[in-house]
Amino acid sequence: MGDRRRRGCCPPMDLLRSESMQLVQVIIPIESAYLTVSYLGDLGLLQFKDLNAGKSPFQRTYATQIKKCGEMARKLNFFKEQLLKAGFSASAKPVMGNKIDVDDLEIKLGELEAELTEMNVNGEKLQQSYNELIEYKLVLHKDGEFFTSAQRSATARQREMESHQAFEESIETPLLKDQDALTDQSKQVKLGFLTGLVPREKSMAFERIIFRATRGNVFLKQAPVDETLIDPVSGEKMEKNVFVVFYSGERAKNKILKICEAFGANRYSIAEDLGKQAQMITEVSGKLAELKTTIDAGLIHHENLLRTISDQFEQWNLTVRKEKSIYHTLNMLSLDVTKKCLVAEGWSPVFASKQIQDALHRAACDSNSQVGSIFQVLHTKESPPTYFRTNKFTSPFQEIVDAYGVAKYQEANPGVFTIVTFPFLFAVMFGDWGHGICLLIVTLFFIVKEKKLSSQKLGDITEMAFGGRYVILLMSLFSIYTGLIYNEFFSVPFELFGPTAYVCRDLSCRDASTIGLIKVRDTYPFGLDPAWHGTRSELPFLNSLKMKMSILLGVAQMNLGIILSYFNAKFFRNSLNVWFQFIPQMIFLNSLFGYLSLLIIVKWCTGSQADLYHILIYMFLSPTDDLGENQLFPHQKMVQIVLVLLALVSVPWMLLPKPFLLKNQHERHQGQSYTPLQSTEESLQVEANHDSHGHEEFEFSEVFVHQLIHTIEFVLGAVSNTASYLRLWALSLAHSELSSVFYEKVLLLAWGFNNVIILIVGIIVFIFATVGVLLVMETLSAFLHALRLHWVEFQNKFYEGDGYKFYPFSFASLNDENE
Repeated sequence: MGDRRRRGCCPPMDLLRSESMQLVQVIIPIESAYLTVSYLGDLGLLQFKDLNAGKSPFQRTYATQIKKCGEMARKLNFFKEQLLKAGFSASAKPVMGNKIDVDDLEIKLGELEAELTEMNVNGEKLQQSYNELIEYKLVLHKDGEFFTSAQRSATARQREMESHQAFEESIETPLLKDQDALTDQSKQVKLGFLTGLVPREKSMAFERIIFRATRGNVFLKQAPVDETLIDPVSGEKMEKNVFVVFYSGERAKNKILKICEAFGANRYSIAEDLGKQAQMITEVSGKLAELKTTIDAGLIHHENLLRTISDQFEQWNLTVRKEKSIYHTLNMLSLDVTKKCLVAEGWSPVFASKQIQDALHRAACDSNSQVGSIFQVLHTKESPPTYFRTNKFTSPFQEIVDAYGVAKYQEANPGVFTIVTFPFLFAVMFGDWGHGICLLIVTLFFIVKEKKLSSQKLGDITEMAFGGRYVILLMSLFSIYTGLIYNEFFSVPFELFGPTAYVCRDLSCRDASTIGLIKVRDTYPFGLDPAWHGTRSELPFLNSLKMKMSILLGVAQMNLGIILSYFNAKFFRNSLNVWFQFIPQMIFLNSLFGYLSLLIIVKWCTGSQADLYHILIYMFLSPTDDLGENQLFPHQKMVQIVLVLLALVSVPWMLLPKPFLLKNQHERHQGQSYTPLQSTEESLQVEANHDSHGHEEFEFSEVFVHQLIHTIEFVLGAVSNTASYLRLWALSLAHSELSSVFYEKVLLLAWGFNNVIILIVGIIVFIFATVGVLLVMETLSAFLHALRLHWVEFQNKFYEGDGYKFYPFSFASLNDENE
């Protein structure tokens, strides 16, 4: 209890129990409220309660200020979009200079937004005009070429006809010629034309639709434009064709105009006269040069403005977010009836009391308040939030536990044990010191580049791996350790700790994989003897070893979980859970599987040939039968009978007494409405963790059914959970066999061809298979199985996980929330 009542600043970090919490009330004069909340945000050790939960956001005191901050945040988001669009990146860290006045910042942001918006509008108009002139110039060039070639062709044809007619001597020719001339003059038709550009992908459909709409009474000519153009309307880059359409009549013209509009064709008018066309090209080129100069000057000014914004963007953004969070917190405070002070309530760690009081005193001094803030601790029956102070090493392990459920206030935290057991169980399934070294190299890269990578935006998978770099570090170190025990380096054994204890029966070793080996030296000092590799007894031996080892590890971890339930019961002063949960559970589990673990160890030590399956099965079916050759130690039969009886007795021991005792306890406490006040911490400790059946409506049937479910779950779970730990054996075997297959069937097979190309291909396939299957998929598989063993098999023995996290008001978390 002494540790739980410690005071002062920053006591040593204790992960086994969450920090002692207290509900505090702070009465703040209204003139110092802003600075008080700001200083508490810098401190980050107080979680405010919302005392205005019944009010809508618009009914709260500081709704106007929050609206103002929201408007500034909108302007900053607009700036951010413009910066990203222009390829600027805001400074990684805000440069904190002089304190920024929020009112001045609001005016400045408004001016910058107006200036930037105006520049964008003007720039878009200029760019649209520029793109239109580019297209106009292209139309003048292409159509000018068409008109020039058409005029040359017509002139040449006319001369040819005149020269042909000069040689005709017929008398009728002049008469017919005059008649035709008179007819042509009376029936002469004026042709109109339209020019423009149409997207190339729509050009064929455009031509087809015009032909059908006018029934073929048009002449259309298209010419492709070599470069990609920016469309003046949409602003998108696209390939286009210049077209010219000759038509007759207004109806045909109207139809063509509608088709041009439907296909997004931009139309431009040009003169028929070639001289005027040349003059227009000159004018357009001059306008383009002027527009280009204007646009370039505008872009330089725009770029300078964005650079100025980018230099101060993070500082402005942080200021606005701080301002908004302060007023949001102030809206959670209750306004006193005198309207001269605000009342705040919230949770804080006990050790932070002095720091909070110092912050309140500083705020009162800095705001020149005549009255200081009042800080007092409240008595409550509410369950406090859970707060573990973690660092970058312990944080990912705590997150693994919190993903299952946040610890109840001050119950034993599995995160302490997870730091060792999680990477170790992973390594049991992943044991290969070659693969472990590969994981270690990747992890060391993350750790060495920690500062650089933490400030960069990583991909989802990379960011997840980087966040768990210290988990992977321990996983890789334990994998190297278990790999040395299994004596596997990419499935290849090495004589690292001395020579093998076995030799072949003959010089050729032809019987090594069939008949076996002969032991000639002392046992291999550490891990598996390399001589087992490749023999006929390798798989049966490893299966037996790893299966028994899995049971031993599983029973040990489940016993640890039950022992932690004892410490929880003692800590919360719940003697019922000690006598009617911890003791019968320990008896039941160890009467069965604790005894099995003992038999495994005795069999290993004595070298007995006893059948453990037979012993365990007939221990229940025929407990009085003679054991014969399966006897491992004297009086074994009597011990087994006693253990079976204890296991049978422990089931009703768990089931029956606790509900009746709780009922009796409830009847004794009935009518006692008032209890004497205790000290703050003791009051919190007892009230927060007292059994919920104490003063609430007591339903005996509900309590009994709950206890029945709990008992059945534990009895069946003892068997299923022990069997579940056999996944350690299964995954270890799968990893070893996959590694062996890749080595023998890919690398050695490629080596045997004595061909360099095949060898290179084999090495590449081996590397990709090792990385893809063994270092990625197998790592993920072993990680998930280790996670399941901790969440289900270990934590369900003691961990309730129905608490809620401590989320203090802190400016330090603003960056994380923004990301």
